[in-house]
Amino acid sequence: MKFPENLIAKLESRKQNNALRILPKPNDLIDFASNDYIGFSKSEVVFNETHQFLVTHNIKNNGATGSRLLSGNHFLYTKAEKHIAQFHQVESALLFNSGYDANVGFFSAVPQRNDVILFDELCHASIRDGIQMSNAKSYKFQHNNFEDLERLLLKQSEKSVIYIVTESVFSMDGDCPNLEELIAISGRYNGYLVIDEAHALGVFGDKGEGLIQYLDLQDKVFARIMTFGKGLGCHGAVVLGSNELQSYLVNFARSFIYTTGLSPHSVATILLGYYHLEKDKKSIELLRENIIFFNQVKKMLNLSPLFIRSKSAIQSVIIPGNEKVKNIANSLQKEGFDVKAILSPTVPEGQERLRFCLHSYNSKEEITKLLTLLSNFVFGSLI
Repeated sequence: MKFPENLIAKLESRKQNNALRILPKPNDLIDFASNDYIGFSKSEVVFNETHQFLVTHNIKNNGATGSRLLSGNHFLYTKAEKHIAQFHQVESALLFNSGYDANVGFFSAVPQRNDVILFDELCHASIRDGIQMSNAKSYKFQHNNFEDLERLLLKQSEKSVIYIVTESVFSMDGDCPNLEELIAISGRYNGYLVIDEAHALGVFGDKGEGLIQYLDLQDKVFARIMTFGKGLGCHGAVVLGSNELQSYLVNFARSFIYTTGLSPHSVATILLGYYHLEKDKKSIELLRENIIFFNQVKKMLNLSPLFIRSKSAIQSVIIPGNEKVKNIANSLQKEGFDVKAILSPTVPEGQERLRFCLHSYNSKEEITKLLTLLSNFVFGSLI
């Protein structure tokens, strides 16, 4: 069947701008690209213990059978959600199939007509998609700029319900907002603060609880969204909040209601991942050591001015131009390092970058060699 001409034109435009996305091939390069920050997706221990958990509890049906409101609400959901709520020191936890589903479900359902959503301009696409589906008014504020946020807050009616939305760790920049200041501002304007912690789980806190709990701010936040495809190394996500919020989402979040629930095996993997966060502190400590070491080496090699300031596992160096950044990424890959170029339009034009993801299993020797090569390529002839 003939493909529509207008769609062909859009693909050709991407090709001409050197911005066409293609699926990467599997490789055995040294991993500086995945979000598996503490190595749980590679862990044989987690894999084997999940299997043993299923055997011990005589769970033979590993396939989901329908929506959780019909036949898919396996008893493991209750067990996992109760444990996760206790772990994150909150009243309730509601599991979703993915971080995308959680954000779309939350933002399309919770803010109502005549409510106001104020969101950081660099919030993830899943948040923005959910906001677009909402009937609430929405305005973006400049990235981590709370003066701009207050400018918007002052324009809102005192009668409006206001949701203030940001991320504790931004997925492309790796930086963090001043959450104490944000909570103070939210309190002054009676705002409902919503924080996406996708890239903080497993990274911040003594047990990888996330940045909000690390700062002991969990009682000041209306809702937190935790995604498991990063630090926990498995599928799924959870919305953390009050019992009323959980009940509301069960009744009105369409991405929860009208989808097949996760399989018991997937829920068991999430639960075992949380068990390991509590007892596998070594991986979290190794990751933190690598983050510190990475920052030390990039400073020693005079690369720091090119990087966005970050104390998280995401480190991004700005190299403007799709062709330039792709050339350096390809050169690093030829040297054995899996490093991905982030191109426009995924990021704004002029903000193209290499995005380095650090892990507990990266060695200091690998980090040093990687950054040395980067220095040679950046200050050499490729640019």
